[in-house]
Amino acid sequence: MTDDALIHTRLDGIADYTAALDTLCGLARRNLYLFEKDFEGLGFNSEARYETLRHFLLANSVNQLLMLAQDIHYLSTRCPRMTMLLRQFDNRMFIRQTTNLHITAPFCVADNSHYVRRFHFDDPRGLFAQNDPENARALESRFMEMWTNSHTAIHTTVTGI
Repeated sequence: MTDDALIHTRLDGIADYTAALDTLCGLARRNLYLFEKDFEGLGFNSEARYETLRHFLLANSVNQLLMLAQDIHYLSTRCPRMTMLLRQFDNRMFIRQTTNLHITAPFCVADNSHYVRRFHFDDPRGLFAQNDPENARALESRFMEMWTNSHTAIHTTVTGI
């Protein structure tokens, strides 16, 4: 099997999904687009995920991390590691909140080639695809459409009197 062989892996629960997210974040070389309901319970405040994402952002000055959530409460109040990344990389990492609550299937895309998706927010089953550019580009296009119609949710600047 070559490194660019198409691989689809069925995910049967949150543990599988979280492990696939870890792998996807590690595969990213240019851009990483993450869409979730709220990111809670998926390892986004773990030290390992923080280090993976930090390494990704440090690897190249053009690397970009975009996070889109329907509810930003967890990220803004109980996920200090993502907030630290956002402060450190505020020119290449962005967290926005979607206004479209009709989309119920979370997904994450790396480099127009790899993706992880679940069938529904309430369904832990999903799919992890590696080297599947056709479907990855379709998900990325969907993400960018949602991104355009979202608003900045977490600010890194401190304002005061």
